[in-house]
Amino acid sequence: MTADDLNTPLGTGKPRRRRFTIPALVPRAIAGALAACLLIFALWAVLVDDPFGGEPVAVAPVQSRTATASKAEPTPSATEAKANPPAQPATAAPEKGAPPNGKTVTIIDGLSGKREDVVVGDAAGPAAAPAKVDEHLIEASPQGSLPIVGPDGARAADVYARPVKSATNGPRIAIMIGGLGISANATSEALAKLPAAVTLGFTPYGQDLGRLVARARGEGREIVLQVPMEPFDYPDNDAGPQTLLTSLSPEQNLDRLHWAMSRFQGYVGIANYMGARFTAAEQALGPVMRDAGKRGLIYLDDGTSARSVTSQIAGAANMPFAKANIVLDAVPTPAEIDNALARLEALARERGVAVGVANALPVSIDRIAHWAKAVGGRGIVLVPVSAVAGKPKST
Repeated sequence: MTADDLNTPLGTGKPRRRRFTIPALVPRAIAGALAACLLIFALWAVLVDDPFGGEPVAVAPVQSRTATASKAEPTPSATEAKANPPAQPATAAPEKGAPPNGKTVTIIDGLSGKREDVVVGDAAGPAAAPAKVDEHLIEASPQGSLPIVGPDGARAADVYARPVKSATNGPRIAIMIGGLGISANATSEALAKLPAAVTLGFTPYGQDLGRLVARARGEGREIVLQVPMEPFDYPDNDAGPQTLLTSLSPEQNLDRLHWAMSRFQGYVGIANYMGARFTAAEQALGPVMRDAGKRGLIYLDDGTSARSVTSQIAGAANMPFAKANIVLDAVPTPAEIDNALARLEALARERGVAVGVANALPVSIDRIAHWAKAVGGRGIVLVPVSAVAGKPKST
């Protein structure tokens, strides 16, 4: 160490290295550039009318076939037109299986590529004109229009009944398909497949009941109103709103009956919808059946309850009455329904008359429609319920 090292102040003996620094003008330049970009973008968004906002757009020319044809084929002169008249356009033949008033739409499954032709429109051809209701056979009430016997003694059971040829011989079978009106699909299927001689039972539930019943009657079909009544396991098994109950007074049950009666018009009579407990209680059932009888209606017992006293009450009230012998779809399988129809046919041959009931299930409608096509060839006459309803003896 030298004397100069001791006398020299610290940090002054060696030259200091200069640090690299960014000139102050560079950050300012970058900030200015960004501000300019934002200003340009804002001005472009305000001044430029671009509704697509920068989305990619493809433009393809569209040219009608008529225009293309007119350019490709010049119009012939009058002389050429006389010598070579234009060919008439061929009329496309209707697709096999398509109805006259329907259209066939092909549906393609996007996954499997399977093609299926579906007919839309009026599959049954021109619809029959809706049948009108005889204004002399209805009266106004707080619930709506109710059936009554006309001033001339006309009764709904006769006026709205499907005519049967008096010369028709052979064993008779009447069938009622019930539960209609709730499902639009089931109602449409019944109208499309079942012959007109099958009586249709409509519940008071569902939309547009008046139009459906008028359409059915326009096709010559006979209608029965199914009145909801209390079953034994009520309320676990509920027939629906406004169900007639054994716990209610006669006035309350009549009020509910009239509500059901007012839902649509044009029926020949009423039938129980469920109601095993109610039809076994004479005190509750009596006022209901007597009221229906005074209004010119028949009563159809669906035969599901062995305890029913409907026959006795109908006999005392001198009311037309019918009772089902067999529930055709008690076991709703094709084989069992076919067996039930065979038993019904045998019973008709034995007694001369037999009545069957079924629900508006697809399998029931299908098997009954299939059976009805061939039963006439075996000497059986299919008739509406009104044709087998008689006046039972009072017991």
